[in-house]
Amino acid sequence: MEDHQALVTDIDIHGLTPELKESTQLYVANEIRPNSPLYLTIYNLFNTRDGRYKTERIKNVGEAPHILDSAMVELSANQIQRYLQTKGYFNAKVQPSIEIRKKKAQIDFDAILGEPYVIGDISRQVADPKVTAIYNDKVVPKSSLRTGKQYDAADLYAERENLYNEMRENGYYDYLRQYMRVGLDTLGKAQLADLKLQVSNPDDSAKHQVYTIDDVYFRIEAAEPGLKRNETASYDSLFKMQYTDETLRFKLRPLARYAYLRSGQLYNSKNEELSYDRLYETNGFRSVKINYEKKDSAKLDVYYNLIPRAAMSNQIEGEYTFSSGMSGFNIGNTFSHRNVFGGSETIEVKLRYGVLFDTRLPGSLADKIFNNDLQFGVNVSFPRILTPFRVRSVGRYGIPRTTFSSSLQLFFQDQTYANRYFINSLNYMWYQSSNMLHSLTPVVIEYRDGRLNEDFRQKLLEEGYQLYVESNHRQYFGLGAQYAFTYNAPRLTRKETFNYFRGGIDMSGNILGLISNMVNFKENDNGEKLLFGVPFLQYVKGEVDYRWYKFLGGNKQFVLRFNSGLALPYGNNSRLMIFEKSFFAGGMNGIRAWQARTLGPGGYNREVVREELRVNLRNLDQLGEIKIETNAEYRFRLLNNFFGAKLNGATFVDAGNIWNLKENNINLDGEFKFNKFLSQIAIGTGFGLRVDMDYFIIRLDAGLKVKDPQFKGKEQWVIRRLFNAKEFKQIYYDAHKPDRYNFIQYNFGVGMPF
Repeated sequence: MEDHQALVTDIDIHGLTPELKESTQLYVANEIRPNSPLYLTIYNLFNTRDGRYKTERIKNVGEAPHILDSAMVELSANQIQRYLQTKGYFNAKVQPSIEIRKKKAQIDFDAILGEPYVIGDISRQVADPKVTAIYNDKVVPKSSLRTGKQYDAADLYAERENLYNEMRENGYYDYLRQYMRVGLDTLGKAQLADLKLQVSNPDDSAKHQVYTIDDVYFRIEAAEPGLKRNETASYDSLFKMQYTDETLRFKLRPLARYAYLRSGQLYNSKNEELSYDRLYETNGFRSVKINYEKKDSAKLDVYYNLIPRAAMSNQIEGEYTFSSGMSGFNIGNTFSHRNVFGGSETIEVKLRYGVLFDTRLPGSLADKIFNNDLQFGVNVSFPRILTPFRVRSVGRYGIPRTTFSSSLQLFFQDQTYANRYFINSLNYMWYQSSNMLHSLTPVVIEYRDGRLNEDFRQKLLEEGYQLYVESNHRQYFGLGAQYAFTYNAPRLTRKETFNYFRGGIDMSGNILGLISNMVNFKENDNGEKLLFGVPFLQYVKGEVDYRWYKFLGGNKQFVLRFNSGLALPYGNNSRLMIFEKSFFAGGMNGIRAWQARTLGPGGYNREVVREELRVNLRNLDQLGEIKIETNAEYRFRLLNNFFGAKLNGATFVDAGNIWNLKENNINLDGEFKFNKFLSQIAIGTGFGLRVDMDYFIIRLDAGLKVKDPQFKGKEQWVIRRLFNAKEFKQIYYDAHKPDRYNFIQYNFGVGMPF
């Protein structure tokens, strides 16, 4: 940097409300905004020599230093002033000032707003009577322009955009935004602005023209010249389309159902947007373009031109996990083949391996392996509903999908437990509206073979854990169905006030139970009826997740969540819910002050388990059949520029637990009782950071235990022990070896907790 230059390190705008200040920052020229420290460091690393910037062979990495430019400062002040005038502050003035110290510049913009102007009389004049009807019926009722409201140019832009959209949705292909003009009269009126909106006709016509779609051409082009085959052309009488495929890989009809601009219809821009969205959602095309050609007599020919994605792809993923003395890694590979049957179907083959180490175990690294988890799965997804009978599958609100899934899991926990889990399912997913999603799995077929380590099993039996052995050392067969309904999922990323709901039900064994009443199935020694030589499952499980999102202005939001579930085993396995279908508490998306599967059930304290069994039972004995969980979180902005991203903060309070339906000799004090469950609610609080990268969010939460139900009476309020934690932790460790007590639990993840 030259001696006469200065690096811009700080910019501030004074005299504005926080909301107005945040929006005006967008009008500061990029050339004088403070650099991202990370990107500037990277640039300096590659583009400096002997303490000076290079003048040649400059590497295009990082971000070049933003040097003070007085012309850009004046330009930014003018841009801010013009923006404030669009918000009704017609007399606003913005004065910049610059302070330079040690070649570092701070820029301040001082804004004087003055009194805002409000809207006076509003007149609307439309030259075409048919356009008048659309304007008055569709646009005016939802207009945000009102007499007495503070002037805001955004309201005028919205009115113009609403009319533009309504016109193009009603066949007016040629209509332009410029046909609406706005006149503003403030002459002789104190802080009052009269509005005059005019919609003119085209220069060469006395009216606006409505267009009808004539011929439709659907063409699939080769991504590269070498992939082009002898193209075929045909005419489909059902969809009235001319079809050409240069790749010879696709069938028209599975795709044409999502091409909503069709012969004989009025032109409709909404159908154009739907066609783009749905054809991209099929996941088979990297490019979708829709072009038009005008014909005589107000006709349009439509041309769909699509370029396919690569037929095959492979993705490798990995992650490292760590928490409370446990660490490990997961690695996965996903192979995808698109357009398997010519209708943009996708087949995915997934392989995943995970290992978890417990550093507290003695011996070498191999001896410290706590568990291994190997999973293999195959999914075949069709972008439509496939049934033996005809189902109308329009997909106007989203692509409906039919998915066939099959997966195998091999799980092994050292000296404790081995599990083989094989599951197959058929799932239908469809949208009832833009915010209502249904998921129906009419068939779920599963087989599980769980085996306890023989020495461990004998120890459990000696301790009287007969029920636990029966529930986990067993084989079973399941035939069931699942259904889930989700409301308002698309709004989860928006800053607004709304409600979100998701409810689901999972049932198994009803049909088999009816058949077993008519046919005498064989029974084992426990009286369980057998199918293919193993007992079949009977249970019903339901769960609801309700959230209330309250927008508080700017980047502030409050979220209240209630999550509850009930799992009821009955009939053929009525004694205890199996491991895979049970609830657990704790974790990064639940009660964040506890590690997953370390809370509950009820007032259960692992002190009652003998030390030699405590290690093996970890993560297997803290499960339940009832779950109640609530969360409250306040979200806010901390920094607008954090290494090129936005840094948000959150404070939260989590409360809840899990319970068993019945008393058992494993989880003492773990059953649900109306006169006790409130006293067994766990409470945690904490603070979180969210790095918003626009495309994804990196999240770090620190949860602090406040009330721990494994203790009794006032001892549950463990927050009292925080400042003599060393003594408390030692006493706890002596009674719970090898478990240790952590007041603070850190959770690292991608995406919001809820």
